[in-house]
Amino acid sequence: MNSDEFREASKQLTDYIADYIEGLRQRSVVPDVEPGYLNDLVPELPPEQGEPWCNLFNDIEPVIMKGMTHWHSPRFHAYFPTANSYPAICGDMLSTALACIGFTWNAAPSCTELEMRMMDWLAWMIGLPEYFQFKYGPGGGVIQTTASESTLIAILGARTQILKQYGLDNRIADDQDDDEDQEDGQGGQYDGHSKHYELLGRMVAYASNQSHSSVEKAAMLSATRIRLIPVDREKNYSMNVDRLRKRIIADKQRGLIPMIVIVTLGTTNTCSFDNLFRIGEICSEFRIWLHVDAAYAGSAFVCPEFRHYMHGIEHATSFTMNPHKWLLVNFDCNAFWVKDKSLIEDAFIVNPVYLKHENQNRILDYRHWQIPLGRRFRSLKMWFVFRSYGLNGLQKHIRKQIELAKLFGQLLKTDDRFELFDEIRMGLVCFRLKGSNELNEKLLQSINHGKEIFLTPAKVNEQFIIRFAICSRTTEEMDVQFSWNLIQKHADQIILQRPK
Repeated sequence: MNSDEFREASKQLTDYIADYIEGLRQRSVVPDVEPGYLNDLVPELPPEQGEPWCNLFNDIEPVIMKGMTHWHSPRFHAYFPTANSYPAICGDMLSTALACIGFTWNAAPSCTELEMRMMDWLAWMIGLPEYFQFKYGPGGGVIQTTASESTLIAILGARTQILKQYGLDNRIADDQDDDEDQEDGQGGQYDGHSKHYELLGRMVAYASNQSHSSVEKAAMLSATRIRLIPVDREKNYSMNVDRLRKRIIADKQRGLIPMIVIVTLGTTNTCSFDNLFRIGEICSEFRIWLHVDAAYAGSAFVCPEFRHYMHGIEHATSFTMNPHKWLLVNFDCNAFWVKDKSLIEDAFIVNPVYLKHENQNRILDYRHWQIPLGRRFRSLKMWFVFRSYGLNGLQKHIRKQIELAKLFGQLLKTDDRFELFDEIRMGLVCFRLKGSNELNEKLLQSINHGKEIFLTPAKVNEQFIIRFAICSRTTEEMDVQFSWNLIQKHADQIILQRPK
């Protein structure tokens, strides 16, 4: 494809994308396919000769769209939102065209510096303390892929700080060959390694049992022992702070090392909020790293009326949220801040000669802030979105979606067959039919098999609940009313089928 062919193809594709987004109400939210459907549509082997663009374009509908779950349908109410906006799409287009790998400042100065500025913008927009901004220091922010990765990075950072307290670091490799290692069986290098592994085995992480599955995965990948603390049902399913404190004290008495506490602001199941202030006081008392996971709900903090959930943020060591969930910045774009940049750089710094440059002591290199070396120019889409919508536009988007969730809650209350499982928080409504778990499972299955809307379940305190999330930027009141009418219709059918 040459430049002229690219111009024509990209214009055609741009029109298709706009038509697709504007026409999502006319598509079933969930595809009608079975696993393996693609096998009959795409050959087993690639073509010997290249094909013209028209062939590729003509296959989008019968191959890709045939098996597409439409996350941006105004009637998609599953999981949590994944953001989408035209300015963000434009930012991704430019990032893809520039195709830089911004692991050092020298590799792409604008890639590093725009990211630093966007992270400062966003920190200010959501009301983080000034020390999380590069402008004021000593902390700063970085764009990661997802909150899952940020949680793992926080655990690794906390682990490194514990090792430093004992005079060790992350490096356990040595330059000796195998023969020399075997001769050193009476001590020496092996003693250092043993102490290192012994310390790692004593470190403990803590989180609510309602925290995201990525928290357990991060502990698993980092070989870290984790305590999942029960929640208080009477306190909106937030972490039981007294149980946390007792667990930390008991672990210290056993010779274990409390390393990190992960607070969730907006859990996946019910959008519950841990008590950041009280947990923060405990972390400050015991000098434990406090990581705040606000992946979904953090975007709402652009609205001052929701920042009360961040009471106690001054205790946080690190904080993460996903602009790619609710702030109109397309996936992937996770924002991660740390109160002191050295806490992360100590954990990840490796300096081979081929990555050094003459300016490395004058400005940061983001390769020291992440697990991979390579990184895309993701701050472009933040820049485009923040400038296109402005703070007022982003606030309007968040407030509208929260009002739509309240509307669904009001509709739910008009039918006494249903009940709210918990209070409505942010853009999520958790509800169920009054009755057994099996009844609610059948209702959800019936709804999703209809493919006109899409909902997901959760199970809390052994109760099966149905989650209704406001997800799409284009969802309107008529879509909420449509979904409610459909839910009632399926409930009618399920209840009629129930044995008497």
